[in-house]
Amino acid sequence: MSEEAVVVLAAVTVLGVLQQAYFSLQVIYARRKYSVSPPATAGPPEFERIFRAQANCSEYFPIFIAVLWMSGVFFSQGLSSLCGLLYLYGRLRYFHGYSEAAQRRLAPLYFSAQVLWVLIGFSVLGVFLSFCRVYLEVDLLLELGSALDLV
Repeated sequence: MSEEAVVVLAAVTVLGVLQQAYFSLQVIYARRKYSVSPPATAGPPEFERIFRAQANCSEYFPIFIAVLWMSGVFFSQGLSSLCGLLYLYGRLRYFHGYSEAAQRRLAPLYFSAQVLWVLIGFSVLGVFLSFCRVYLEVDLLLELGSALDLV
């Protein structure tokens, strides 16, 4: 696979890693601001919201990276990268919303979850089509195109 085939996916991945680092730094700053020393995770509600927002984003990050790359490699680098950027935007809004008030996390949470499900769908479809092409020697997209031409 060439660099061109994955460079946009790699760029979105780097942005995601930088975003995770930013969230972690926010927890460090909040620990200092609210005097919550490690390993404690309890403190003022302002600290706990920042801590939970970072933890929640970190929990979903491996899932995001896996489906971003599967979708990009097996379905479409462009569409997957766009979804990746939307997901990262949703997670940034989630983090800032949750940091301000627990209720403000909900709309961005639902948005980023929907984008994640789209990436999962693209991944499943892409892997399925590739499996059929490689192991069953059937190009379902080509077959579908031929069938539509006959109609």
